Amino acid sequence: MKAQAISSFGAPSVFETIELPNPQIKPGYVLIRVVATSVNPVDCKVRSGKYSHISPPFPAILHSDVAGIVEQVGDDVTEFAVGDEVYGCAGGFLNECGALAEFMLADAQLIAKKPKTLSMVEAAALPLVSITAWEALFEKVKIQSGQKILIHAGTGGVGHIAIQLAKWAGAEVYTTVSSSDKADIAKSLGAKETINYRFESVQDYVNRLTNGKGFDIVFDTIGGENLDKSLAAVAMYGNVISIQATSNHDLSPLHSKSASLHAVFMLLPLLRDIQRERHGKILKEIAVLADEGYLKPLIDPHLFYFENIDKAHTLLESGKAVGKIVVQAY
Repeated sequence: MKAQAISSFGAPSVFETIELPNPQIKPGYVLIRVVATSVNPVDCKVRSGKYSHISPPFPAILHSDVAGIVEQVGDDVTEFAVGDEVYGCAGGFLNECGALAEFMLADAQLIAKKPKTLSMVEAAALPLVSITAWEALFEKVKIQSGQKILIHAGTGGVGHIAIQLAKWAGAEVYTTVSSSDKADIAKSLGAKETINYRFESVQDYVNRLTNGKGFDIVFDTIGGENLDKSLAAVAMYGNVISIQATSNHDLSPLHSKSASLHAVFMLLPLLRDIQRERHGKILKEIAVLADEGYLKPLIDPHLFYFENIDKAHTLLESGKAVGKIVVQAY
């Protein structure tokens, strides 16, 4: 099979087209003919060497998100059959095959049948960000109808899904954006109000939108100093969730409000081979919501194929993408 692989860490230009034997089917796995994948920040961090500790061995085939068609089914797999259209976040790290190839070997626990109403391109945009948002909102804090939630980066990968899931759950959704165009997109997804973080301080928007009380839930999808802003914006007895809680912070604002901080590391099942079936179950729920019209991925308008995967990584790292960047197979 043809694949886009890296033999060293570095800039997006390290990708090269190589030929490899097709993956061999094994018990508990399915072989997927890849139709599309999407680019997540973690993919760029593995490629650059920042996350070298979770890279597959060289030549490394990256990318975790996949949408495609089942070609072969291993022993002990009963939920899938040849010809099924599936999607999932199933590889690209350590010893699991990535999606930047004609075929991907995937643990059947990590995938689900794709939403019937979405194209393969749309389905490929969903797995990592949807599982992340679901874990944050429904497993970590159990979001309730009527709660006020602040979601940072509302037109980003995780953010735009979180807006839709929170709206579906009946919450009052607020989000930060960087432009009026992104504000319009966020409102179309279900945000009640938007905050241009370039022009409005945390205290100003907390006063404007919550009468100074703060938000019941704050979802930090950015990390760094943005986590400090999240701690400042949360209400007393509220909850902050972060998917980037890897830096040092003063937790005094959290303590003074008796608020809670939750970390989401969505890749743990894939990296540590634990609770993998949970991801498959979440993807089933996501497919139902998509087919019922409650959830739709926001796809960046730039079109990419495997042959120009370097340009897709460059766009994501530029910070100029809106929604998810999808890359179609050969």
